[in-house]
Amino acid sequence: KVSFLSWHMMNIFIWPTQGDSSNDPITFNTNLKGYPDRPGWLRYIQRTSHSDGVLYGSPTAEHVGKPTIIEITAYNKRTFETARHNLVINIMSTEEFPLPYQAEFFIKNINVEEMLASEVLGDFLGAVKNVWQPERLNAINITSALDRGGRVPLPINDLKEGVYVMVGADVQFSSCLREVETPQNQLRCSQEMEPVISCDKKFRAQFHIDWCKISLVDITKVIPVHSNRPDLGTGVLPDIGEYNPPSESLKSRDYFADFLITLAVPSAVALVLFIILGYSLCCRREGVEKRNMQTPDIQLVHHSSIQKSTKELRSMSKNREISWPLSTLPVFHPVSGEVVPPIHPDNYETTSMPLMQTQTNLQSQIQIPQQQSSGK
Repeated sequence: KVSFLSWHMMNIFIWPTQGDSSNDPITFNTNLKGYPDRPGWLRYIQRTSHSDGVLYGSPTAEHVGKPTIIEITAYNKRTFETARHNLVINIMSTEEFPLPYQAEFFIKNINVEEMLASEVLGDFLGAVKNVWQPERLNAINITSALDRGGRVPLPINDLKEGVYVMVGADVQFSSCLREVETPQNQLRCSQEMEPVISCDKKFRAQFHIDWCKISLVDITKVIPVHSNRPDLGTGVLPDIGEYNPPSESLKSRDYFADFLITLAVPSAVALVLFIILGYSLCCRREGVEKRNMQTPDIQLVHHSSIQKSTKELRSMSKNREISWPLSTLPVFHPVSGEVVPPIHPDNYETTSMPLMQTQTNLQSQIQIPQQQSSGK
């Protein structure tokens, strides 16, 4: 791979108008010249119209020697002016790459555009160099956590998306970086606990590293996989002669058969089904007489007796006299001991009376005689 590349739009773009436009909201659109989008290895990010836009990416060896022209179009949202600038990227190979030992760190408290700043990236590479102690150390790739399937954090407590930074060196991994591979730290990572890393304090002041997501790769031990690509060919279609378009005069078509298939046949089937259904519902009714003829006599007698008994009970219930419940009437007078007569006359309509009455109604209907003196 070649080295990691990044450009800040404000640093390479020259606004053509006069006056102070540093505070104007400006957005950028980037694409490969002659194409609607950027190359696959090149990414672009701009958080707001007042922040810098950043192009970054890591080209591979197959892009070496191919000049890449990026068209950058700037839009001033205040003045509605536009300007265009071409960025020419010449990708050249170097003897320093590929570095055989590569480590990828996940930094939780920094976004990708913050890491792309030269001073922040320099501080991180300096911290890695103190831990690793290599002769050559370079950043190979920087990727946002969102591009790796991460989730957008909640807008609370100044949470960050996180960024993956891959660095390469020319010496073996240090013992501190190997600590994450110990069984104890692997167990803590499986339990979603922070592993114990001795050199974490060298990063903690500025970078919060998730040591469970660190990746150590020794490309000297990686077995290359060669895929057999199919022959793409020349891209030119074979000569099959001249094209003969159809004639302008089209033959007339008879749609009667289509009419029969789509309308007449389904209508006939529906009519037959309707006739069968009507005959079953209207002409096949048994009637009461036929039903009685097919019913056993003993069943008819039972049914008739049930109907007669029901009618008799209903007629009796209309003229019945409901006796007053004994639980709601005093049988004897509480003072004199005499039997109390019924509280309603014989001609009273008892069917509309409730079964129970309140104590107030009983007191208004029952008159208790005054107790006489012992002298009388």
